[in-house]
Amino acid sequence: MSAVVSPTPPVVSESTMPFENGLEEILVAISYIDLHVRWAVVRARSQGLDPNDEFRGLYISEGQVDTLLNYEVGHDLWPNSNGQMNEHEEWPEIIENARNHWMARTDVSRKAGINLRLDGIAQRFGLTQVEVDILLVTLAPEIDPRYERLFSYLQDDVTKKRPSVDLVLNLLTSSFKEKLKLRHLFTDDGKLLTSRLMLRFADGASREPTLLGHYLRPAGRVVEHLLGFPGLDDRLLGSARLITTLSENPALRLPEDLRDQLRSAVEIGHNGQKLPMLAFFGGYGVGKRAAAKYVSKKLDSPLIVVNLKALAESEIGTLNGLQLVLRDGLLLGANLYFHHWDTILEDDRPPDDLFSMLVSYPGLVIMAGEKDWQPRGEERERRILRTYFETGDFEHRLQSWQQHLDGQNLQLFELANQFQFSPGQIEDAVATALDYAQWRQQPLTEEDLFAASRAHSNQKLAELATKIVPRYQWEDIVLPPDTVAQLQEMVNTVRQRPLVYGEWGFGRKLSLGKGLNALFAGESGTGKTMAADILAGQLGQDLYKIDLSMLVSKYIGETEKNLNRVFTEAQTSNAILFFDEADAIFGKRSEVKDSHDRYANIEISYLLQRMETYDGVVILATNMRANLDEAFTRRLHFIVEFPFPEAADREIIWRVNFPRETPLMPDVNLNLLAKRYRITGGNIRNIIMASAFLAAETGEPVGMPHLLHGARREYQKMGRLIDEALFVTDTSEVTSDLVT
Repeated sequence: MSAVVSPTPPVVSESTMPFENGLEEILVAISYIDLHVRWAVVRARSQGLDPNDEFRGLYISEGQVDTLLNYEVGHDLWPNSNGQMNEHEEWPEIIENARNHWMARTDVSRKAGINLRLDGIAQRFGLTQVEVDILLVTLAPEIDPRYERLFSYLQDDVTKKRPSVDLVLNLLTSSFKEKLKLRHLFTDDGKLLTSRLMLRFADGASREPTLLGHYLRPAGRVVEHLLGFPGLDDRLLGSARLITTLSENPALRLPEDLRDQLRSAVEIGHNGQKLPMLAFFGGYGVGKRAAAKYVSKKLDSPLIVVNLKALAESEIGTLNGLQLVLRDGLLLGANLYFHHWDTILEDDRPPDDLFSMLVSYPGLVIMAGEKDWQPRGEERERRILRTYFETGDFEHRLQSWQQHLDGQNLQLFELANQFQFSPGQIEDAVATALDYAQWRQQPLTEEDLFAASRAHSNQKLAELATKIVPRYQWEDIVLPPDTVAQLQEMVNTVRQRPLVYGEWGFGRKLSLGKGLNALFAGESGTGKTMAADILAGQLGQDLYKIDLSMLVSKYIGETEKNLNRVFTEAQTSNAILFFDEADAIFGKRSEVKDSHDRYANIEISYLLQRMETYDGVVILATNMRANLDEAFTRRLHFIVEFPFPEAADREIIWRVNFPRETPLMPDVNLNLLAKRYRITGGNIRNIIMASAFLAAETGEPVGMPHLLHGARREYQKMGRLIDEALFVTDTSEVTSDLVT
């Protein structure tokens, strides 16, 4: 068996040239650690660690036991020197020279502006030189697998390929007292562990190992970062995203005054003070993320966007996930943007432990949500600058539409007026409209944009109301000319809001909402719903029909909750709200005689308040206008009467309700039907439908017998007395009135 030669000290370079790149920095640092390992091997062998023992690491010999018993408490595993090591006493000096050479090249590289990843970690995490050395020892096996075998050799166990706490301390310390002093660096409170740079774990065969018996390894994301592959921890996939470069200019989506505020916040950091924390408030697409990108661009820093809602639902959870985000943020020197901030609030306040972690983060922290909040009253070193984002007025919406459709010869005025969209919603709607056009393989049209805008309006309202897709036109409704004129004036009022409220300045005179409130009064079947349908079609908006009688509850406070849900969802639905059966709640407010009267009046007042603050169109339908008091009529922009149709109007209604494709018998006399039956348009439609099915069953065109039978059934439904004379054909009344 050949003799084993102990390693000799290598020659340490004296060059003080800057590192070529971050990888060379790592290799020089590992070379410094390599000297510690080499010296440890020399000392271990001098203490009897036999490299030629083929069973070494698999058992403890009697001689080893006797040697251990002869040691005193605190005896170093590998003493620095003894009578047999005089030729190696230069090792500490060589190691120190290697450290100095490493540090000198680091200083030169800093001045040269070279991006040093290891030095960057030390600076951002505030690591001491010893903590950097510890991290490097755990990093060595990740770079060169030969260190796994060397660590197994030094730990006298072939299964121990990762360095233990004990091994790391033995490599980096020269005395037992120093070893005890540095022991706290490996506890749960140690910076390397709390910052998630390094992980401590136990051997599976040992149930309750001592601290010294635990093993160490660097976090996988830290290794990849040091080797030049920046990014986020894999466990953050789906809940966080790294933005390093910005292809678009986020300033285009931000008002100038907001850009000025954000620039001022950035300048605070440039003046040597701690960067403030930014609290953004606003709904979807109002520009919160664009503002975060704008600030990051000004700071020339990457941005980590964190979805707190998704993080809470992930396997790692909010607390562990946040620790990983903070670590990766420090590794990258990134700003942090927390989306869905509302999800972590407890009693409208962020939890103290989570918020303290964010306050201590040296980079920019942006908290974005919709609910207003305040931290608890403890002192903090950083200011919180609050910014409220609005959806934007008509001019901002029009500019946003024009920006996304630059070069398209499209009329965007109506879109900007009808849909109260944020810039983000406009961007989404344009993308969907382009999809529609691509599917048809046709150029983009205004119809595509309107359809896409309706698709992107809040669809949750459909859970509380019935969505009616507009299908009627002006020629489909039969009303007196003045009533039709009123309806057309409603359309014009909505269309001209930008001019009147904007350019003409009336918007500054209104403290509440700038919507339109109207009352449709008339008997059932006189055309109220059809009129609302036509208005929605003319304005390019969806129509939601809400039965107020279904929202009113006998339980105190429930009616207000139901109404609040409707108006809250409607705020982003960009739809016309059509409240049917409005007299269920809009009756005259009674004199307060008991608690029920008082709460009934509260419900009415609450609804009036929500109507006044709603920016869209609200239409109330009632069969009994007399039940409305003056408080309601004062708040209505239009009151449209839907009269009971006279014979001439009824005849027109009979005509327009027959589709052109319907075959008719020559005996059909619409004039006779209009004169004989004093009913509303809704009843007439029912009779026509019933007669069509009867005729289809007999295989004949629709004739008078079918229509008279349908009228009889409608009268029965209405509960009217049946006069048989009304449902037979009187030939003397038949005239030439064939509908073709």
